Amino acid sequence: MAQFLLIHCPDEPGLVYKITGVLFRHNLNILRNGEFVERENSQFFMRTEFAGDFEPAVLLAELQALLPAGSSIRFSSNHPKDIVLMATKEHHCLSELLVRHAFGELNARVLAVISNYEVLGDLARRFDIPFHFIPHQDKTREAHEAEVLAALAQYRPEFVVLAKYMRILSSEFVAHYPNRLINIHHSFLPAFVGASPYAQAYERGVKIIGATAHFVNEQLDQGPIISQSVIPIDHTQSAREMAQAGRDVEKIVLARSLKLVFDEQVFVNRNKTVIFD
Repeated sequence: MAQFLLIHCPDEPGLVYKITGVLFRHNLNILRNGEFVERENSQFFMRTEFAGDFEPAVLLAELQALLPAGSSIRFSSNHPKDIVLMATKEHHCLSELLVRHAFGELNARVLAVISNYEVLGDLARRFDIPFHFIPHQDKTREAHEAEVLAALAQYRPEFVVLAKYMRILSSEFVAHYPNRLINIHHSFLPAFVGASPYAQAYERGVKIIGATAHFVNEQLDQGPIISQSVIPIDHTQSAREMAQAGRDVEKIVLARSLKLVFDEQVFVNRNKTVIFD
């Protein structure tokens, strides 16, 4: 199994030399390496795939002694990530992820599906995935979110994926999963935020529509963007036809974004991402 060294630190001369020198002294073989310097804030990012036996605590201590104060240094293997999917009524993103999971294409273990409607229960059960129906009607947001958090706590997921979960989550809920909540938005952000994006796009007469996958933060649809894609449309298409085309884009963008995150290719840098693809 591949091993990854993931570093984010203030930039300074000689960082690549120092880091690779440590790996060499521990007789580790670098298989692939990527670096990026964000010049505006002088931040350095490095993702190194390597092979060989090592003692994480020893290697970490040596790197910490050489790198600038405040450095983030993390080791990771390319293990399948434990995830829980959340959805409402639309099936396209959920079904895409369940099929990819069934065929081992997601680098993840889907532990459960949580929904505020029963509509998608049969779909989840066809894939032998536990389904939790947690209705929101006649409950306060706080009470409903407490039930959802309790269900999530059973599984201790590394990531929670909002596969068309059509409820706005409170900042208190989001705080439980910092940079671990991933959402698919049905437009090319920042355009057409909120509800009914395809109706908005139709009324505006746009010539492209798209989808955006992003980490969730306390601001609605403003979290760090992981991946986006667009397709051309024209005046002959109705809002309904545009929505169908948009759903096809959404499921592909979400699946691609999850693969990037689960393969340790994404760094969060303030409200942006650095992606080694």
